[in-house]
Amino acid sequence: MSTPKSNLDFRLMTLSYRIRDFFRPRRDLLKEAGIHPGFHVLDYGCGPGSYIAALAELVGESGKIYAADLHSLAMQRVRRIASKKGLSNVETIETDCDTGLPEGSIDVVLLYDIFHALGDPEQVLKELHRVLKPEGVLSFNDPHMKAIEILSRVSSPDLFALSRTDKRTYSFSKRIT
Repeated sequence: MSTPKSNLDFRLMTLSYRIRDFFRPRRDLLKEAGIHPGFHVLDYGCGPGSYIAALAELVGESGKIYAADLHSLAMQRVRRIASKKGLSNVETIETDCDTGLPEGSIDVVLLYDIFHALGDPEQVLKELHRVLKPEGVLSFNDPHMKAIEILSRVSSPDLFALSRTDKRTYSFSKRIT
């Protein structure tokens, strides 16, 4: 990813996300990712866990949510959300790139509002490609980037191809080489 935010910056970001989520519920964005019960989902760069509760509803008890971020406060916040809501299918991964997940184990990766801040985006894309199932989906949203930049930086002959453009997200399919 990149250098972690200071604790104050992280807390301010968390507050701004709460305001954003009040006006634009995360579940609306997640509908575009095509998540179903039983799916294993990786929320890469999860921040304060804005998507965790809605994801838990979508994947159900038979699904699994992996929340990955390099900031320890993000991991604490996600664990607190999971504990408060009684979610036993949420696992946190504190990382700057390597998830430690088995190859081909994830149905959907969420890469939302983080790509612009990644220190080594190519390495992150390689890791996400590695963990996605062959039919897996990389669901992408980054309001800090223009469409042309997203398409040129995420699409590649070796990793991902654009499969769908929705109202707020881009869906990329895993290229099999």
